[in-house]
This record gives sequence, structure tokens and C-alpha cells, in this order.
Amino acid sequence: MKTIILKFGGTSVGTIDRIKKISQIICSYKRQNNKIIVISSAMSGVTNDLIKKSKLISKNFDKAEYDVLLSSGEQVACALIAARLSHLGYKARSWMSWQVPIVSDGPHTSSKIIRIYTKDILNYIKLGGIPIITGFQGLNSEFRITTLGRGGSDASAIMLAKFLKADECIIYTDVDGVYTTDPKLHRKAKKIKYIQYDEMLEMASLGSKVMQPASVQDAKLNKIDIRVQSSFLNRPGTLIAKKQKRNFNSQIITGISTTRNDAKITIVGVKDKPGVAASIFEPLSKNLINVDMVVQNISLDGRKTDLTFTVKAEDVKKTQKLIKENKNISFKKMSFAKDLAKISIIGVGMITTPGITYRMFKALALKKINIMVISTSEIKISVLVSAKHIKKAIAALHKEFRLD
Repeated sequence: MKTIILKFGGTSVGTIDRIKKISQIICSYKRQNNKIIVISSAMSGVTNDLIKKSKLISKNFDKAEYDVLLSSGEQVACALIAARLSHLGYKARSWMSWQVPIVSDGPHTSSKIIRIYTKDILNYIKLGGIPIITGFQGLNSEFRITTLGRGGSDASAIMLAKFLKADECIIYTDVDGVYTTDPKLHRKAKKIKYIQYDEMLEMASLGSKVMQPASVQDAKLNKIDIRVQSSFLNRPGTLIAKKQKRNFNSQIITGISTTRNDAKITIVGVKDKPGVAASIFEPLSKNLINVDMVVQNISLDGRKTDLTFTVKAEDVKKTQKLIKENKNISFKKMSFAKDLAKISIIGVGMITTPGITYRMFKALALKKINIMVISTSEIKISVLVSAKHIKKAIAALHKEFRLD
């Protein structure tokens, strides 16, 4: 008898009809004599509506109360699922995080699960029950509800799989798996049957919206294999796991990710001395401006440096203001460019395969696509290009690395 974690995202429980549909999915696993634990997100749109309400009440909404407010969305969804399963003749009940309990640590709105007490859940399963547990939340040492941040319900499912020693953890969502690139941007995008943690982590952090990077990291650290499937289509999904099952001779690159709305800032003629980069980026960090790609060029005399980095377009004005007001640095001039996009190729195969950088740059050059900034890691190469070239760049790289 297998223990299976089933997690359903907001779109999967977005309407009463969809809750009825996913209840049938749950029943199908139960009929196969499995031990089932269900984790649910809030119905799609509910959390955003609660956030809007909090802003109408106060611009400084207390964070502890904010977590109480936002956690109510999952409570509603779990109650509806449990009621539907009971209607279908199954033993089921909803469990709030504090009833399990799921113990969390860290600040409100971005806490982490550190322990899950499984005794009551396991006893309920032994009695034939299906526990429906709220995702996205935990209980801290002060017995206050905390939320886990973006992708929190996935994190709940992964940690439940760890503490319950589950055989499978299946994430049901509105897509039927992870694709080689965004199907909306390239019609020849293919579903990936198997992807390693590190590849998925890179794709998630570089724009793939199937899972949040923090959840993938949790899965990797706790060695939890995840299967991503659609709650709307009865098709095989994508397995995210550690073990290698591919032949690198035929597939070196796993996928291509993109981010839009990027901007490039260049600071020219900065005095080159130890700590200058830290002096530039410290005020940006304190003002929650995320710096992504960074390139530094030293002048011939070794006294000056030009520093180029990327931020989101909406942060350009604030970034420029902070740099101009920074008394710890001096420079000749500063420039910026907007309407840019980052294109990244990802694959563990590039670790042992020479020539990948050349092939990427040549494929883009043949399409007259200029590269502005380059960033690399062991399994990823990212380039900054004009946003108008996104589709053309993806098509060229998808073909070059035989993902078509």
C-alpha cells in the first residue's frame, strides 16, 4: 500500500465544478488502495482578493493578522474538498495547519516548516480517512499562524512527503508538466518527461512558472521526487528527481527559460578599489532591488572600472537615484536600457560537453540577435537581448539544441 501526497493548486480548485473534478481524481487513487493525503491551495483569486481587502483596511496591516487573513483561503478550499468526498461516500475531513500541527519558524509571511507531527494524521489514515490539509501555512512557537510565501502550498506538500515518508508527491496544476520552453512563445515546445532538481531549480529561477524556486530547493534538500501533472487533462506529467535517466548524446540542453521586463544599467569610470562593488550594491539590497546579471570591465591602466548589471524595468528610476545619492562611489557617467529580455539555456549535459557556448552564440548571431550581457554557471548560460527578439531567439536555440 503506497502513501501518496496529492497537492492541488489554486486553478485546480478555482470553481465548484473543478473541486468536483479533483475529488474524482482523489477517489481514483483511493480506489487503488493507496493511503492518500491531500494538500490544497486557496481557490484561484481568493488570496489576491484578501490582499486587496487588507490594503483597504490599513497601509500598515499587522503581519501576524495578515497571515491569519491569507490562511483563510486554504481553509475554505479544504472544507469544500472534504465535504465533496464525504458526499461521494468517502471518510474525509479538513485539517488546519495548527490541528496537525505543522510547526514553522521564521518571520510572518515567509516562514519555513521545521517539523510536522504526524501521529494524528497517520491514525486517521489507518481508520480509512483522507486528510485534507491546508497548504501555505504553519504554526509558530507563539501559537500564531504563519504563511510560507510564494509557492507555499508546494512546500507544504514536499515537507509532508518528507515527514510521512510518502512514496509519491504529485503536484496537480493547470499545466500538464514542464516544457522545454514556454509553449505560448514557441509552438514546438515539448513536454519534458524527466528533469533533474538542479535543472528545474534553474528553470524556475529563470522564469518557468510551473514551480517556485524555493519549493524545488526544498525537494532537492529533502530528496523528495515530485511529479507535476494537470488536473484538467489525463496525461503523463513531468518527474522532477535526482537520478539521471537520459542519454546525453541525444539531449544536452533540457530547456530554455526567459524573463521579460529586464533593464540594463551601466556605470562608467568607477574608481577600481576593493569593496567598490559592495558599496554600489548595498543600498540596492537594502531597498529590496534585485540585481541579476553583473559584468565588470577593468580599464587598461587598472584604475577605473565599468560596471554593468540588470534589474527589473520598474526599478530603474529608483536604482539611478540611489546610485547618484551614494557618496561612497564616484563615476563619470551612468546609462540605462529598457525593453530587454534574458534568454537562458539549461542542462546538466553542458558540464561534460564542450562547445555549447559557441553554438548558442552562433545560433543567435545567424539571426542577427545582439548579445548585451552574458552570465554562466555549470548548467546554465544566460544572455541579455532586446525583448523584440524573444520568439526568434527561442526558436533558434530550440532548433540548435534539437529540442524541436
